Amino acid sequence: MDRRSNVTYITVKPEMVVHEIEKDKSLNLIGAPVQDRPEPADSRRGDRRVAIVDAAESLFLEQGYERTSLAAIIKRSGGSLATVYELFGNKQGLLRAVVERARDMGDIGSGMCERESGAEMLREFAYRLSEHMTAPRSIALMRVVIAESLRDPEFGRAFHRDVHQSFVSDIAAAFAEWTAEGRAKIDDPHGAAELYLATVFSDAQLKAMIAVDLAPPDRARIDWRLAPFIAWFAIT
Repeated sequence: MDRRSNVTYITVKPEMVVHEIEKDKSLNLIGAPVQDRPEPADSRRGDRRVAIVDAAESLFLEQGYERTSLAAIIKRSGGSLATVYELFGNKQGLLRAVVERARDMGDIGSGMCERESGAEMLREFAYRLSEHMTAPRSIALMRVVIAESLRDPEFGRAFHRDVHQSFVSDIAAAFAEWTAEGRAKIDDPHGAAELYLATVFSDAQLKAMIAVDLAPPDRARIDWRLAPFIAWFAIT
């Protein structure tokens, strides 16, 4: 019998160990009360980041990007200016973080890799992508990005390179893999990825941005548009 940190460790009779654990469930296996264990630094940092991005997104959409100050974001999030600079660099970095999170939260790729047919994967991906990118929240954020890009062209170029092109590269990598596996015949994966996105979006996002057409994406129409793409590249 060995007692350490208020926990009795018994190695002779397993049933006695069960008894000790049941006797005080406020203790964890290393002997410290669960409620008293310090929160991991990474967890606290992650929580602060989420709070700041939440505050920034809501203020950007409520007041506009230009009229939103870092001080207002800090006041709403309960963070600090030093934390904002450390995590995001500046207000533009915050805007990028907001848009990237919105894209990730769309979960547009979830479950796609479980499908055997590349053509089926492309259609399902197109449905999710079109729905996500024409949603009111995504459209509102895109308006903010466009306005800031007009004010600061370098921001727009960096945003296109780091956000849009990285997305295109992910799709291109999948196309290259399919071609190597004999599931497609794509001579220019990157060009095909851009063509795929253009085929999916067409003018749908523009119509949503200027409120010409707010109807949900038509899956039958998306299928019709993708049919020539899938046939041309022999995607199976």
